[in-house]
Amino acid sequence: MKLFPIYLLLIIAASLNASDSIHPAKIHFKRQAAQRMVFDSEQIIPLSSINPAKVRDFDLMHPELWFGEDKAHQTAWEVKEGKLIGSSEKTATRTIRWAGGFNPFATYDLSINKCEGSGSTGIAFRDSTSGDLIITQLHFGDGKPNHISLRFELDGEEVIEKKWSFPKSVGGEDFVLRAQMAVVGVNILVESSGHSTLIGFADFSDHIDIRDTKHMRQYDFGISAELEPNSRVTIDRAAGALTPGTGQADIRAITDPEGRPLFDEGRLWFTMTVRGRALPNPMQAVFSLNPSVFDIKFEGIIAFDLGDGKLRNEHASHIFRDTETGEWRGWTTGFSAYGGDGGEEAKTILAVSSKRDPRRGFSIMKAKPVGIKGAHEDAHCIYDKEVKKWRMLLCEKQEKFRAAMWESAHWDRGYERIAGPVPMDSTGTMIQKFGDTHYALYGSSDRTVYIATYPNLEPAGELDIYLPPWNEGNGTRIWPNVIPLPEGYPSPFLALMMDRVNFPGMPKPNWTYGALYLYHGWPQSE
Repeated sequence: MKLFPIYLLLIIAASLNASDSIHPAKIHFKRQAAQRMVFDSEQIIPLSSINPAKVRDFDLMHPELWFGEDKAHQTAWEVKEGKLIGSSEKTATRTIRWAGGFNPFATYDLSINKCEGSGSTGIAFRDSTSGDLIITQLHFGDGKPNHISLRFELDGEEVIEKKWSFPKSVGGEDFVLRAQMAVVGVNILVESSGHSTLIGFADFSDHIDIRDTKHMRQYDFGISAELEPNSRVTIDRAAGALTPGTGQADIRAITDPEGRPLFDEGRLWFTMTVRGRALPNPMQAVFSLNPSVFDIKFEGIIAFDLGDGKLRNEHASHIFRDTETGEWRGWTTGFSAYGGDGGEEAKTILAVSSKRDPRRGFSIMKAKPVGIKGAHEDAHCIYDKEVKKWRMLLCEKQEKFRAAMWESAHWDRGYERIAGPVPMDSTGTMIQKFGDTHYALYGSSDRTVYIATYPNLEPAGELDIYLPPWNEGNGTRIWPNVIPLPEGYPSPFLALMMDRVNFPGMPKPNWTYGALYLYHGWPQSE
């Protein structure tokens, strides 16, 4: 059974090697579909929930976290007609009811049906040992939503307090209060009728590093209610889940060591960045696709362990399955350096590995620097069996990012530059084989996806893209992600790209793009 994924991969590899060589500039890529995932409910990977219709003993399943046995000041809860109702009578009450564990890579939702009287309800994360509290709440008066707040209590002191107006576009009933954990911070949103509105955000790195694994062990996720006398709140559901976030970017196929795409269970597998806000906030996700259709599926999140007790949100990764050892290996960019660990000089290319298949659920890969000094990005690497070397194409940080080729006898260390950097701005590097010939591809800020020779990086043309994923008003630094396909598919080549349209309402710095674009590619002579 262990050889089954490898067998499938070799099938596609044999098909590609048997095909005639074609220059990538002679392929016409025509847009087929576009889609942006924004917390798509059908794409979530569940972690925990309160589902009132299926609760049989609320106190047992979802115990009190705030006041313990002081029931005189606890909000009263009852399950009625599939809904959870919290209420107070003659005295003011408050509560946090346990809903699940805590994961700084997850998204947490509270589905609010309606509010009556005055008070607040929200999402809370409470340290079970110290009582430290991160809480976002909807505040209401006379049954109408008023504003949303975020409060962080640390060592008995309030270190963060923020308030935002409730959006006028959202009605007073049937909406979702959402806390999208962004690894070193949080984004607060409201969703109504499927539309998500950004309310506000905060980062915690000045006070606490929630990437520390002890916080995952100690914090609980709960729902809160602080009610004035004769008030109540009706809740449809609460849940924590891994989600595809507000945008997806940095698309790259998972491969074998020689760069051939992994074709498993009839699907191609990709790493993509799930966007949070600025550079400390995105995270690495895995998606899959049946290349005969456009059924992008969110499969999981990968965190990275540098051995310092933190789970890090690196991204822009290239993952491969080692066909000899069965280990999953690859490279990622150390963007977590922007999360309070010492600044840009600490950002570097990392080698990553895992004995467990990291494609599904929540996975952790070990990471270590490969030894290339500099704040470089977007490493894509293959093993070139003809020269018996690993060849890495990355974006070198000079006065701007520019593609360069590096080489080593080892996949995880010892790299030296052998070509480049190229003169033009570069992003989204990839090495791809077209028939019997390798080429280097990379996006750019000048409305071009460049083609270069391998490994020398001499100019070799541009990709021909019909309806590219940019226009006059939007950025063009996209990732090409071109994949040859075997016979039996609608086209001999596929490209999955993204745009750079940021999520509305997010102030700069803002890297919250984008939507996904599917292209089919045919030789221009056909």
